[in-house]
Amino acid sequence: MLKKIQRRFALTPLGAKNLVKACLSCTLSYLVIALGMAIIYQVISGIIDQAIPIGWCLVEMGALLILLFVVHYLQYNMTFYNTYTESARLRIEVAERLRQFPLSFFARRDLSDLTATILSDVTYMEQALSHFIPEFVGSLLATSLLCLGLFTFDWRMALASIWCIPVAFGLIGLASRRLQNAGRQDRVRQLERTKIIQEGIEAIRDLKANQAINKYLKEAEHIIEDCEKSQIRLELTNALYVVSSQLILKLGLVTTVLVGLYLLYEQVIDFKTFLLFMIVASRLYDPLNATLQNLAAMIGCSSRIERLSEIQDLPLQTGSKLFQPENYDITFEHVSFGYQEDQRVLEDISFVAKQNEVTALVGNSGGGKSTIANLTCRFYDIDAGTIRIGGVDISTIDPEVLLGQVAIVFQDVVLFNGTIMENIRLGRRGATDAQVLEAAKLAYVDEFVADFEDGYETLIGENGSKLSGGQRQRISIARAILKNAPILLLDEASASLDVESETYVQKALSHLVQGRTVLMIAHRMRTITNADHLIVLKDGRILEEGKPEDLKKQKGIYWHMLSLQQKSHTWQMK
Repeated sequence: MLKKIQRRFALTPLGAKNLVKACLSCTLSYLVIALGMAIIYQVISGIIDQAIPIGWCLVEMGALLILLFVVHYLQYNMTFYNTYTESARLRIEVAERLRQFPLSFFARRDLSDLTATILSDVTYMEQALSHFIPEFVGSLLATSLLCLGLFTFDWRMALASIWCIPVAFGLIGLASRRLQNAGRQDRVRQLERTKIIQEGIEAIRDLKANQAINKYLKEAEHIIEDCEKSQIRLELTNALYVVSSQLILKLGLVTTVLVGLYLLYEQVIDFKTFLLFMIVASRLYDPLNATLQNLAAMIGCSSRIERLSEIQDLPLQTGSKLFQPENYDITFEHVSFGYQEDQRVLEDISFVAKQNEVTALVGNSGGGKSTIANLTCRFYDIDAGTIRIGGVDISTIDPEVLLGQVAIVFQDVVLFNGTIMENIRLGRRGATDAQVLEAAKLAYVDEFVADFEDGYETLIGENGSKLSGGQRQRISIARAILKNAPILLLDEASASLDVESETYVQKALSHLVQGRTVLMIAHRMRTITNADHLIVLKDGRILEEGKPEDLKKQKGIYWHMLSLQQKSHTWQMK
């Protein structure tokens, strides 16, 4: 049963156990409240019989108050405390799984969609686990037990009291598909709203530069209005069926009174039995009113549960934690790959990037250079062929273990809103301050840190907004030096820098490439003149391969690209 609950509500195993405990505690809470009605009946019955056990009633009321306190304390802990603990576990589990997914997963998903899943979907699940589900199950179980008890007094009065309950719940059941559709549509509108706001914040500079703010605001206003209408539609749909069901429940009290008066008049029941059913019926439907609202909300949140379950059910990249390569040569054997099933980006690629050598990937945009780098890190799994490092198939290696052997310097550097020291230490979390400073020195970070009042403790702003492009790139290189991995991937780090920054970056790279297997994505021909091995790519295929001087003599594609770039240096604006 726990497995079914876990899958039904996208919970962790401990969360499923805690949900069962919460439901039982709510049931107990409702039953204890029902004991209060028994005491009231006992008092009124005593008045009728002119024999009120005042002392005993006071003892019962005192015991009931103590029991209520204990039960509500347990209920609070088992619902709210456990719920927020579970939501924290759920967020961590989702984030951990996202961390282990290949980049192909993120290529198919919108960032706003994933953000909404982690934040709003789990938040909605908090409400479901703390309010909707325990109260729904608790009131349903307690009401069922109470109804069974009523049948022991008089089955006709019991039927008159409870006939409305299955009818009311049946109405909500009939509306379940409509409630689910309304919930899904509302979530789609909310995702669109999140996406447009996120895009506006990320692209604010371009929007201002192109005087497109007004156009963006009109589009955003239209999407936000659609979201508002969707939410109103969802609430009205819920209200229509919930209020209708609640009205049906109120009819139960009417039929109880009418049937009771008739049976009392016919002397089928006595006055105390009639009084008992009046007391019970006056309180029987209150928890069920809330239950109907909870049931509608549970049906509406099914799409959110589906999305959480989808993330939990997706397979992860797996592999052995043990990685003992013969060397650190990177070998591609007849590798084919496409980001989409019907469109290949690489076709039958074979080459070897040897240890202690710089292998440069050259070619036009879209040729497959970055794709080869991504596949080497196992950011994606290939469609055909084999990629080996030191003779070991990387598809058999755990991605975390594999990435521990690779240092990457991207052209677009990502920094975090922390200090310079913290951003460099990202390369190796356990590194001492002395090791971080040594890496920073080799990457020429100390050349500009001296200009900051707080030195290495300077806060650099979101994504390094307080630093120049060259300074950001040197921090990235310092990370790679600190990591000290045997394999280095370079997406030409100096392609968009000024002359001074490029000089420092090139010096830093000269320290970084020593003694490693280096795979470099080249954008400018002059940066690869000292490469040991060149691979020229076009449309996902290798057209030329060899040493730079040999390819230059062949006067093929590489020679043509080299000539074009040399001509570009003589270009002048007229």
